[in-house]
Amino acid sequence: MSNLSKLEFVALDISGKNYLSWGNEASSQDKAKAMIFLRHHLDEGVKVEYLTVKDPLELWTGLKERYDHLKATVLPRARYEWMHLRLQDFKTQQYSERDFKKYSELISCLLVAEQHNTLLLKNHEARPTGSAPLPEANMAAKRDKSEKNTE
Repeated sequence: MSNLSKLEFVALDISGKNYLSWGNEASSQDKAKAMIFLRHHLDEGVKVEYLTVKDPLELWTGLKERYDHLKATVLPRARYEWMHLRLQDFKTQQYSERDFKKYSELISCLLVAEQHNTLLLKNHEARPTGSAPLPEANMAAKRDKSEKNTE
């Protein structure tokens, strides 16, 4: 299975133009590889529902029947929302100033920003604004002050 995941596959076109046709001439080994690949990319909930299906063509047909309507119902709305995506960052407008060409670039940037925000919140929770200074810093300041007074 590790060899199967290393292979590079061309993304399937939504129109179905580059779908491979299934044939009965596939060997049982090829069918097993196809099933491993298909199941590897299924959500856990969907995997459980199709657990008894042993033939890749039957699995593919079942999934197509189940989700094919999404091309007509969900896809147009998703494309519209993606084309008209407006990012809101009220402080700096840093995201809208960048021209993201790929969804993955946007997500990557947002994940980094979320990690920075989480770190800032943790730091703030550990030492909120206006809290007493750290003892080490307080002792060093008193020592410096006393040294100046003795001079």
